Amino acid sequence: ALPQAIEVLDPGGKIACISFHSLEDRIVKNFFAEEKKRGTIKIITKKPIKASREEIRTNPRARSAKLRIAQKI
Repeated sequence: ALPQAIEVLDPGGKIACISFHSLEDRIVKNFFAEEKKRGTIKIITKKPIKASREEIRTNPRARSAKLRIAQKI
């Protein structure tokens, strides 16, 4: 779904992906890196954004969530 999402995204539009497993995160990370090499996107988050300790305390399922954001050029 990531290639189709980039395809329909307007220039300047942003895509945000939340992954809950390391394998999913690796797929998103590698996809963003490859698209950056092609020059189609700019990676906004160099490292994934993780839930804060307070968020994890109130929502334990958030502990494994990682957010990555990119912008279409």
